[in-house]
Amino acid sequence: MPKSQKRLVIDSATQYLYIGLFDGTTLLGDYYKKGHNDHSVKLMDELSKLFARLSTRVDELECIVVGIGPGSYTGVRIGVVVAKMLAWSKNIPLYTVSSLAMMASGKRGKVLPWIDARRGNAFLGLYEVQETTIRTIEDDRHTNLEQYRSTHSEDAQLISTGKPSLAPLWHSSLLQRADNIHSVAPSYLRKTKAERTQGENS
Repeated sequence: MPKSQKRLVIDSATQYLYIGLFDGTTLLGDYYKKGHNDHSVKLMDELSKLFARLSTRVDELECIVVGIGPGSYTGVRIGVVVAKMLAWSKNIPLYTVSSLAMMASGKRGKVLPWIDARRGNAFLGLYEVQETTIRTIEDDRHTNLEQYRSTHSEDAQLISTGKPSLAPLWHSSLLQRADNIHSVAPSYLRKTKAERTQGENS
């Protein structure tokens, strides 16, 4: 029997929750919907529905790919926690990738994905996407969106939403296999409120 190439992709860093099941890089089915601060409620439920609809079991997965942020603290964390739990419980390889790269992967050309970080700031990164690969032009950062755009070429597509495409990610150097699943952590790119408060009080 040929080895399964079923790959699960999860990203919960943005307002849109994404769950996709792929055979190789061919999409079998997915869930992509704007949430209302309820990713933690929806993720497992929609994951179960997707697996049932596609007659797939977790132990059939070749690997899991998870977006590790940046983005909403709670949103990023729930996706990472679920991916780690599934990977560890079934001994499935886990790959991590920037959620901004995931967002960009469904486009083509030079892409500037951004996630609102409030007060005029954004999480953003600059990428170049081709049919079968994606590369980083400028690393992800937390910065003022308008200031960034004023000092950069505007030939990039500015996007704030977007369903991932696995093919460019899979054939790029952006996917990182986790040698130790327990060490996988979200990439927040800025200190949490608790960390900032602690720093001010120390």
